[in-house]
Amino acid sequence: MELYVPNIQLSSAIRSNLESVILGKEKEIELVLIALLAGGHLLLEDVPGTGKTQLVKALARSIGGDFRRIQCNPDLLPTDITGLTIYHPREEQFIFRAGPIMSHLVLADEINRATTKTQSALLEAMEEGSVTVDGDTYALPSPFILIATQNPIEFEGTYLLPEAQMDRFMMKLSLGYPDEADERRMVMMRDTGHPSDALSQVASIEDIISLQRQAERIHADEAVGDYLVRIVRGTREHEGVQLGASPRAAVSLMRAAKARALVEQREYIIPDDVKQLAPHVLAHRLLLQPSARLKGVRAETVVQEVIERIKAPVRLER
Repeated sequence: MELYVPNIQLSSAIRSNLESVILGKEKEIELVLIALLAGGHLLLEDVPGTGKTQLVKALARSIGGDFRRIQCNPDLLPTDITGLTIYHPREEQFIFRAGPIMSHLVLADEINRATTKTQSALLEAMEEGSVTVDGDTYALPSPFILIATQNPIEFEGTYLLPEAQMDRFMMKLSLGYPDEADERRMVMMRDTGHPSDALSQVASIEDIISLQRQAERIHADEAVGDYLVRIVRGTREHEGVQLGASPRAAVSLMRAAKARALVEQREYIIPDDVKQLAPHVLAHRLLLQPSARLKGVRAETVVQEVIERIKAPVRLER
């Protein structure tokens, strides 16, 4: 496969747009771009004020298409997300009124403030790319990407995301606080408005679809595929894990690895793609043993231990 140069330039332009808004977070922005090109959903977990919402708004402005934000709270109903059918007396028929989920890019802000019943309304959309309302199924726009945010330290009025929903997020990441120099730059450039408001569109939805298709065609060597599967299966065999990563996690990790190879301008994936992405793709899917949780063991640490136990494939060139 030959990399299409204009497409590579588009991904670089999107990255530059995001880096102009979120300072000093090049690695995290690359992960967001990888999730976009892999067609995966993203969970941003961080304390308030670190730029989660601004990052998503900047991404939406960069790629165009339909963008909707859902502010989750306990009063939110499933139909507030999916839409509903209403009766029009003049037409004498029921008409479907689409909800905000019918968009290319959807931001579910503070998703853990929505009730579990409302959260479940997102499951079909995240997995099937469609929603069912009153027995009728409606396809979502393509591509469809859901980016959700949640606060990890505030528990009052929040609801835990069920394992089935966590498994549908391709990646989970945190932005964290900027370093001192970047925070100083941020303060000085925030005289008026938000930086994302000044961004211009650098790609179209058609461009994103083209990039996603190109990512799908990235070559995966059988040895690297075997390495990936052994890591995923290793999470199920770890002594500190009660529920390991699912087969869906393995598929997500492969898709993400291919997208990273495209971002790195390679026509094939390498073991390092799998190593770098595994903690972000697998950790949030693990359910640790109660004894491990009591000891303060983190899921990311478990994934790293699994990676260290498994030997990466090496091919000697002659």
